[in-house]
Amino acid sequence: MSTQILILGSGGREHALAWKLAQSSTVKHVFVCPGNPGSAKNPKSSNLHFPLIHPYNDLVDFAVNKKIDLVVPGPEDPLVLGVEKCFRDVGILVFGPTKLAARMEGSKAFSKAFMHRHAIPTAKFRTFSSSQLQDATDYVQTCGHPVVLKASGLAGGKGVLIPSSTDEAIQGLRSIMLDNAFGSAGDEVVIEELLQGPEISVLAFSDGYTIVPLPAAQDHKRIGEGDTGLNTGGMGAYAPAPVATPAIMDRIMTESLRPTIDGMRKEGFPFVGLLFTGFMLTADGPKVLEYNVRFGDPETEALMMLLSDDVDLAAVLLACAERHLDSVQINTRPGFSVSVILVSGGYPESYAKGKLIQIGEVPSDVVVFHCGTSMSGNDLITSGGRVMAVTCSAPTLEQALAQVYATVDKISFEGKFYRRDIAHRALTSLIQAPSNGLTYAQAGVSVDAGNALVEAIKPYVRATKRSGADVEIGGFGGIFDLKATGYKDPVLVSGTDGVGTKLRIAVDAGIHHLVGIDLVAMSVNDLLVQGAEPLYFLDYYGCSKLDVATAADVIKGIAQGCQQAGCALIGGETAEMPGMYQDGDYDLAGFAVGAVERSSILPRADIMPGDVLLGVASSGIHSNGFSLVRKVIEMTDLSYSSTCPWDDGKTLALSLLEPTRIYVKQVLPAVHQGLLKGMSHITGGGFLENIPRVLPKEMGAFIDVSTWQLPPVFRFLMQRGGIAPLEMARTFNNGIGLVLIVGREDVDRAVQVLRETADAAVYRIGEVTEKSGVEMRNLECWSPR
Repeated sequence: MSTQILILGSGGREHALAWKLAQSSTVKHVFVCPGNPGSAKNPKSSNLHFPLIHPYNDLVDFAVNKKIDLVVPGPEDPLVLGVEKCFRDVGILVFGPTKLAARMEGSKAFSKAFMHRHAIPTAKFRTFSSSQLQDATDYVQTCGHPVVLKASGLAGGKGVLIPSSTDEAIQGLRSIMLDNAFGSAGDEVVIEELLQGPEISVLAFSDGYTIVPLPAAQDHKRIGEGDTGLNTGGMGAYAPAPVATPAIMDRIMTESLRPTIDGMRKEGFPFVGLLFTGFMLTADGPKVLEYNVRFGDPETEALMMLLSDDVDLAAVLLACAERHLDSVQINTRPGFSVSVILVSGGYPESYAKGKLIQIGEVPSDVVVFHCGTSMSGNDLITSGGRVMAVTCSAPTLEQALAQVYATVDKISFEGKFYRRDIAHRALTSLIQAPSNGLTYAQAGVSVDAGNALVEAIKPYVRATKRSGADVEIGGFGGIFDLKATGYKDPVLVSGTDGVGTKLRIAVDAGIHHLVGIDLVAMSVNDLLVQGAEPLYFLDYYGCSKLDVATAADVIKGIAQGCQQAGCALIGGETAEMPGMYQDGDYDLAGFAVGAVERSSILPRADIMPGDVLLGVASSGIHSNGFSLVRKVIEMTDLSYSSTCPWDDGKTLALSLLEPTRIYVKQVLPAVHQGLLKGMSHITGGGFLENIPRVLPKEMGAFIDVSTWQLPPVFRFLMQRGGIAPLEMARTFNNGIGLVLIVGREDVDRAVQVLRETADAAVYRIGEVTEKSGVEMRNLECWSPR
């Protein structure tokens, strides 16, 4: 018994922590600063009277002199101000996050942006500075959904407004942004979509790597029964909440908690401490409302009594601080725990203090945690709005409630008020059997969203109409009339492809209208190299939760790609598959069919050494090599919103997402005139892998890279990534997206035709040789000068 612990704070949360920590056989003493009369009653705990003012010099000196082993901050303010570093600098462990990690509670704007970066399910949102009142007003008038207004900074739990109309929302914005209703906390305002559904709180221990959630609790914020009246700091809580089924908790862990802990660590501010996450259980699944970086109140009072007797809380907290949480067990007792808050009359508005408190006999299975009490001589008096948390754990919810309310009746003070319906939601769910069966929407699939998407994309699809296709979607299959195209002896050519990890950049940057063009390009260019004219295209869009606006943007790009290729978009499949993808992610696949006269199929049999290789310029990276691209970007200090280093007129994301060039209209006329013997689409594998695919087995080619300028994007990747020139040649297109094989006698005419039909530059880059393989010449000109 040697561990000494210092708790910072004075409420019911801190009393409950001291109560549980004092039960540890390894704990010598628990100090609470400033504590309350409740935390002073235990022989293993005592209160301190140092000021909780940053940088906490007196407390730090006390902790050093008393050889404190662990500091446990209760409220959020010290954590946001950086109390962890104050004690870490003198070698004392802290169960709580660094100042950087505490931004998850200290700035709602920061935490929402984090959720967006890591595709953690949350409400749609926009963030505005206090100087952007007109922009914020325009947003609430046009966003198309009810909103919640949140002051970004700490506002003592009161910085949230839920307007019932657009006019109320605008008035709320004015009160926050002009009238400074929440002080500096309102310097930034987060406007969120109003979510609907049951709300739960999940408190989870973490050491930065492992995360262990406690049973979900439900708080009662409103002052009045039936969840009416003003918001408070909490009128009671119970756990576990029946609505948080094992399936729901699995989703919360997989979709939110684990990605949060992993994301914070990867971004350089690992989370150590207690992550308290609020969730709304929507029809689309659990979504994060907000993060708190400390124990919740009144949830903590209920959860401390739900922990099994064999749980050594001190060992758990130390394991988190020492980064080995996976070495301890955290078990809870069967049954339920309930905490009912007694408040002063008038709370949450003005209320009197100093009222005498009298407590009768308290049952052994009930604990009365002190929240807002103090001593006046020998008298216990009220000193806060929330006065006491009467808490009990029992095998059933009904038993726990009965014991709590029986004890509430034995506590008296002038103006005492409490809610008599704590856990009413759970009681209702336990009593009432479901009145309706499950729906497809409750399983996470929205038929209505699918129908809305079809209607949204119909104009884009109609724009791809061509001979042979009426491009009306909604049937069971797409129809194409090959006879209408005028082919005499056609052979059909088909191709399928995706966009690869370029999608990751599109999702992370929130730019979705360009990757649809890539999807078409990757397939139709593959048809083109066989001499085929693309006739029609079909797409596949897979996601966990269908966002109509995002999907419509993608398909708009697909339609634009079809127009560039001259093919019809005659159908597709949208697959909404809950649990198969991270929220916000999607995947794409494309299928193209084209036709070529039998006599014109490429490559031709007369390819021979000495034939010339023409290179047609690419538009950028196209759609291959993005795993390496993303790795290079991670090595820099750039984000996707940064100005592009090689094009200061664009962001990095927009430059990287430049769509793959579609070569159909430029190259097909040369095919029809018989000027080309073969073609190679330079995709994954670069020159070294793709050119041999079109050559006779006994032949090869040389490529002279000095015949064109290496585009800046590739030079940037090579230099920042330390990529060797030969590796560049077998990974990227390096500025040449299509290689054409032309007989020497046809070179001039081919170049003329290619330059007449489009503006993509054409270069003479090499020749077919008698030796198999691809020889890359003059690679030294790519090396840094």
